[in-house]
Amino acid sequence: MVPRIAPDSSPRIAGSSAAIRLVLVDDHPVFLEGLADTLSRQQDFDVVARTTRGEEVLPLWARHRPDLVLLDLALPGLNGVAILKKLRAAHPDARVLMLTSSEDQDDALAALDAGATGYVTKRSGYAELVGAIREAHAGGRPIGEAMALRIAARERSGPLTRRELEVLGMVSEGVAYDDIGARLGITERTVRAHVVSAKEKLGAANTTHAVAICFTRGLLGPGRPGG
Repeated sequence: MVPRIAPDSSPRIAGSSAAIRLVLVDDHPVFLEGLADTLSRQQDFDVVARTTRGEEVLPLWARHRPDLVLLDLALPGLNGVAILKKLRAAHPDARVLMLTSSEDQDDALAALDAGATGYVTKRSGYAELVGAIREAHAGGRPIGEAMALRIAARERSGPLTRRELEVLGMVSEGVAYDDIGARLGITERTVRAHVVSAKEKLGAANTTHAVAICFTRGLLGPGRPGG
């Protein structure tokens, strides 16, 4: 389904140095054209190339040096993860946001392990996609809340990440989610995803319980990531 938006009222300047330069990769031509048209209306986005063929990703990246590639997972021939691995091997500075129909946590983990900057499903709203693009460009790692929960459920016994501890540390100080996002350069949705993931890993009943567990275990406090 092609996303629908109310575009920015101010005109976009194609090729502007302030614009986030995007390459779009999806094997459904109608979706690809609709996505390109929609994103191009955003003032700070510049779609520099698009393709339905995975084998064209590396040449397109080398030609355009985009800020971000939006890459589908299910592609004919090499799948998105295989293409991601090849791209990252050839160009370690390449940033790739997976935009896919798959809501399987194994697919998400495989993509993230291969070096994806983030993972967004096509069921996401347009505002979430735009936020994810901006967050990925800013150095964040956007993952939808539902996917974060699935991943955390699978890795329930795994350790909390540094970012999860940073978020919980700020929560313990009474910082609002939107302010946490502003401080860390991530979206409020991603902040919530980190909280959900942390609660799932800790087996906490709620956020307050998760914070208490972290203090009890010495994960939060002076000198710690969230301290």
